[in-house]
Amino acid sequence: MNTMGTTNRTNTTKRSVDELLAEAREELDRLEPLDAAAAQVEGALLVDIRYAALRERDGTIPGALIVERNELEWRLDPQCDHRLPEATHHDLRVVVVCNEGYASSFAAVSLRRLGLARATDLIGGFQAWRAAGLPVN
Repeated sequence: MNTMGTTNRTNTTKRSVDELLAEAREELDRLEPLDAAAAQVEGALLVDIRYAALRERDGTIPGALIVERNELEWRLDPQCDHRLPEATHHDLRVVVVCNEGYASSFAAVSLRRLGLARATDLIGGFQAWRAAGLPVN
């Protein structure tokens, strides 16, 4: 039986996106903005998966890696030939940042399934970071 409660790979159980999100978040030790900032100081990778238009409109988090969501797994998998130089090992602390903290939860769970067991996301996303008065470029 897998984590979604089925015994095969073709899960046809009908669930809402809210249910899937709740299940995903059960796997994560999600971080508030101040905790994410402290984690970054301690060496965690903050990874911004927002669309370019949102980054242009709202700015970016200083030091955060910019990785399009559709490339995330390839860029952060330490075993992949297309990984970023920062993706050196599976013990990396990765904090995924989206706009409001929804898509990042799914993305962080995907990274955990690649073996990045310390991957998580930012509660409230970039908007919460900015609202907390943390630095923005």
